[in-house]
Amino acid sequence: MSLSSHLQELKRKHQSLSDAVEVAQRSPGTDDLHIASLKKQKLRIKEEITRLSSTVA
Repeated sequence: MSLSSHLQELKRKHQSLSDAVEVAQRSPGTDDLHIASLKKQKLRIKEEITRLSSTVA
């Protein structure tokens, strides 16, 4: 897998997690720990995207 395709996949996962967080926050029965877990995953992916993007530039 090339670096650019890996970055695209990470961006897709980040958007998917962003959507999942949004849906979970709108659902009244969603556990706060679940939302926090999704946000942490999203942050880890964002950091990886930033790290990889800086090595490309």
